[in-house]
Amino acid sequence: MKYPVCKRRRLATTLSAALAVLCLLQPAAAYSASGGAGTVQASSPNAAKPPAASMDNRATARPKVAIIVDDFGNNMRGSEDMFKLPVPITVAVMPFLPTSEQDARRAHELGFDVLVHLPMEPRQGKPEWLGPGAVLTQMSDAEVRERVEAALDNVPYAVGINNHMGSKVTGDERVMSVILAVCKERGLFFVDSHTNYRSIAGATARKFGLPPVENHIFLDDVHNSGHVLKQMRLVKDHAFEQHYCITIGHVGIQGKETAAGIRSGIAELKDSIEFVGISELVKSQWHWESQLTPP
Repeated sequence: MKYPVCKRRRLATTLSAALAVLCLLQPAAAYSASGGAGTVQASSPNAAKPPAASMDNRATARPKVAIIVDDFGNNMRGSEDMFKLPVPITVAVMPFLPTSEQDARRAHELGFDVLVHLPMEPRQGKPEWLGPGAVLTQMSDAEVRERVEAALDNVPYAVGINNHMGSKVTGDERVMSVILAVCKERGLFFVDSHTNYRSIAGATARKFGLPPVENHIFLDDVHNSGHVLKQMRLVKDHAFEQHYCITIGHVGIQGKETAAGIRSGIAELKDSIEFVGISELVKSQWHWESQLTPP
């Protein structure tokens, strides 16, 4: 709709006055550079935030994806295929098994991150699936600490812990507090595998000043390479939405199929996704730098 000239002039005058009032109300903010990111030094609680591009390079950087592969340590099927993947992976090693130390050392030599894949009590499941050195909710604080420290001492070069099974433990704040206390003392982080959707691991980690790291997508909940490739595409979608994604696959009975699906996914996503070890992702996302467990 077109207004008469006189009415347009009155509208312009009104808009100019309104803009002048807004300018008077707008709080001042000064920006300073720190580590390549803009920092607001506000003169009031409502000071303007710096432009998104100055806070983060997300507009240009590719999303990061960390692939964790569980159940190393027992020379499981698919282990060799995983070691030969063309991108960094994170090798989660169960303690006290025949190839636990060997797998951890090889992963480290290849430049891969290592996690202790700590057996933890589930709500359901066969006890024999846990493996040796499992953490149980009936244990005292001292017994839990002893199990966690022994597992860390058994797997060299670990940057953190993730849970094998563990749906019952990750819902128990007392037991998780002991596990996370050991992590903090050793300069490590905990990755919640998310076997329990009511897990308190992330919230408890925050209380300890640790990053709330968690798995987003299981790759091989259905054990064939075609499904794994589909899951890798979901990983891409999540990474573009959140700018990062953590995903978990497994060696074992269907380990070769999982590795084949991951390889296909890497080939499809490599130009749009940056594949990194879990420690690099945690550092970029939470500014947490883990210490290595001694060899």
